[in-house]
Amino acid sequence: MLISRTDRGLLARWWFTIDRPLMFAVVLLMAIGVLFSLAGSPAVADRLGLDYFHFFKRQLIFMMPALVILIAVSFFDMRLVRRVAIIGFFTALVLMVAAKLFGPEIKGANRWLDLGFFNFQPSELAKPTFIVVAAFLLAEGRRRDDVPGALMAWGAFVILVGLLVLQPDFGQTVLVCLVWAVMLLVYGIKWRYVFGLIGMAVVGAFVAYKTFPHVASRVDRFLEPGTGDNFQVNMANKAFENGGLFGMGPGAGLAKRSLPDAHTDFIFAVVGEEFGFIACMLLIALVAFIALRVLRFAMEEGDSFVALALTGLVSVFSFQAIINMAVNVSLMPAKGMTLPFISYGGSSLLTMAFAMGLVLALTRTRAAVRVKSEHLQAQLA
Repeated sequence: MLISRTDRGLLARWWFTIDRPLMFAVVLLMAIGVLFSLAGSPAVADRLGLDYFHFFKRQLIFMMPALVILIAVSFFDMRLVRRVAIIGFFTALVLMVAAKLFGPEIKGANRWLDLGFFNFQPSELAKPTFIVVAAFLLAEGRRRDDVPGALMAWGAFVILVGLLVLQPDFGQTVLVCLVWAVMLLVYGIKWRYVFGLIGMAVVGAFVAYKTFPHVASRVDRFLEPGTGDNFQVNMANKAFENGGLFGMGPGAGLAKRSLPDAHTDFIFAVVGEEFGFIACMLLIALVAFIALRVLRFAMEEGDSFVALALTGLVSVFSFQAIINMAVNVSLMPAKGMTLPFISYGGSSLLTMAFAMGLVLALTRTRAAVRVKSEHLQAQLA
């Protein structure tokens, strides 16, 4: 890219302050997602009576605006990051209420809004915007005695979790609670509060188990596989066995012909069967590279808002990937969690691109310091 360091234009400032390895890693993950969609989704589309490449074409279409969102958001400064997050969070809460009241019921839940071209899931937008809003409130509360930032952040958390439970969406509830716990640990809370949160989580899990039959069914089937239908999990395990080290080859997998969610929740099993164990390890390594690089930025960051926001955003990305993969290899009960940038889904792809765009925007503060240092060293030399 022919941009001079002496250029002071908007594009030049962005190019020399963006963390390019992180950006390229995210774009690579998105591209791999399209490739794996081509491998895993045609059999599902054919079984549903749709065009053979229906899901692949839609994933490719969604990737275009996702790339635009990723790059556009990465141009934001911290003030704009906060403003957009606040507006986005309140918009997402209103849309979640609308989805509960007016949205279509799919698999016993009201989580989506029918926008014609695709079903939008507002809770996907709520996750990254809540993280940024909560990080801002926690940081402001610590900086200013007259701002009850921690209390307001807790209020936002309770409202979001309450709406998720009403939908109901316990997978997303667990994810949000995990991310919130990590943010609180980074923020710094006393151990008695940590144990209190653990106790609340245990009580909440018990109530969910006793109140919602589908939650109890998933837990029972995980603890005692012979007590119910574990078809998808068993097929996923078989897929990994078939794949071995190098896989059966693109398009040669058998599991996707039977797995109802081969293109979404169980795409990792399709990758294991068709591309093999080594491809799965490379995918995990790419996810780990993104997570560790962002965490390194968070650890070096002196601004508590940026550190908390980066920690929360990379946690939602990492936990979502970990949960999806863990379900695929039978280490957790089924959650209905997508694999970021890999699973099919417009809402997931667009909002995760938005989240990683926020990460790129926030990491630019550290990159900018390095660029100024390089300029200063060059002048002294």
